[in-house]
Amino acid sequence: MFDTVLLRSFVAVVQEGGFTHAAARLNLTQSAVSAHLRRLEKQIGRDLLVRTTRSVTLTVDGELLLGYARAILALNQDARAQLMREPSAGTIRVGLSEDLANVRLMHVMQAFAVRYPRIAFSIRVGIPGELLQALDHGELDVVMGGRCHDGPTGRVLWREPLVWAGADWASLTPGAPVPIALLPEPCPYREAALAALARARVDYRIVLVSPSSAGLCAAAHAGFAVTPIVHTQLAHGLRAIPPDAGLPALPDVEFTMFAAPGASARVVDELGNAIVLAFAHKG
Repeated sequence: MFDTVLLRSFVAVVQEGGFTHAAARLNLTQSAVSAHLRRLEKQIGRDLLVRTTRSVTLTVDGELLLGYARAILALNQDARAQLMREPSAGTIRVGLSEDLANVRLMHVMQAFAVRYPRIAFSIRVGIPGELLQALDHGELDVVMGGRCHDGPTGRVLWREPLVWAGADWASLTPGAPVPIALLPEPCPYREAALAALARARVDYRIVLVSPSSAGLCAAAHAGFAVTPIVHTQLAHGLRAIPPDAGLPALPDVEFTMFAAPGASARVVDELGNAIVLAFAHKG
């Protein structure tokens, strides 16, 4: 495979009639351009130029390569232009876990709506497991949510602790089953919490199943239950229950972005970068 850097120097030398002007055109030193030509000739195993003190002329092999070199460079430029162009009009369907669907992230989505006016963003909020199923079924293009263990390959945006949340005035009753509030299945926080309780052999009762984290936080705020949530969701009146209360430690949450094969790689990458920047200072 030909190195386009070497081919570009070769074509420049031919077009400019020498190494000095070619170097100026490419913003390189004359020695660098000469080195490129030597590498190209070594790679091919043929002399490409006849050099004199006043000029350079093409050999027969140089004439043959020149046509191919120009075609390769043109194709390379066209490919870059096609890949870097703005995506065509359409809709990108985004799935967000509820703990991400906040004002900060909505500002990111609004900025992208302005950045890509020909693309309509359709957002669906739900439980990560359900959103990933929708992605697999072709109903979503991008999914962003938390996970607590290895799973489908995706881009990890950031990590933060998963904690047991309870009312800041309440305490657990010694010897009694721990009242738990959870999201329905399939939910990574639910799975992580139940697995941790089972490993620690802690007796518990599921007293509330809510489809929204608002219901979980309300139950915790009232002292009705404790619930697993990410640390940044601890609102006024809630606290992270300390380890000495008898509840097992929970794993960190990886907030991860998953994309369908047909999604625009450029838009997905830019969206991930913008979200990482927006959430760089969480709190």
